[in-house]
Amino acid sequence: MRATWEIHERRERRLVVPESGELTVVVVSDTHGRPHARAWERVRERAPDVILHGGDIGDLAVLDALGELAPEVVAVRGNIDGMDNALPDSVTLRFERGGVEVLSVLLLHVGVDGPRLRAPARRLAVAERCEVVVCGHSHVPVVLRDASGVAVFNPGSCGPRRFALPIVFGVMQLRDGALSFEHVLCETGERWRPGM
Repeated sequence: MRATWEIHERRERRLVVPESGELTVVVVSDTHGRPHARAWERVRERAPDVILHGGDIGDLAVLDALGELAPEVVAVRGNIDGMDNALPDSVTLRFERGGVEVLSVLLLHVGVDGPRLRAPARRLAVAERCEVVVCGHSHVPVVLRDASGVAVFNPGSCGPRRFALPIVFGVMQLRDGALSFEHVLCETGERWRPGM
């Protein structure tokens, strides 16, 4: 079934990269109010500077728990989250160091359709000059580069298991000016790769 999720409210947020120039961003999504029993332990092990939640939060207490694990938590509304909360549908994140932007990320819930960036997400990312689109919804862990040059990162789901998909979260790391992506298994803390 094709998602018809629409963006009603957009926000922009500026975040500071530590003086070291190194940044660890943990990305979770689709917790559905029931994160894996070891998810927060595994997130804590990564010592994140920022945590992003790609929507379908479920119980908003999940965001309070994440707030105990990182100094900054940014979340967007998913299709199960309803409109009666203060969550935006998308956030453009501008990571700055010394007043200079070093990374721009578009966070939204529905961003991919199979192995492709959806056209509305692509248009918004290009218009906002974002290098990375972070999304959730499908529960499928994905790292790809769109034809437009935008990197796409879906952390998968660290909530209830869906089909035979892994229960994972994502990590984006900025080191020496290079950005890397990985998926982490909630149960073991090991890196997940397709085919595992």
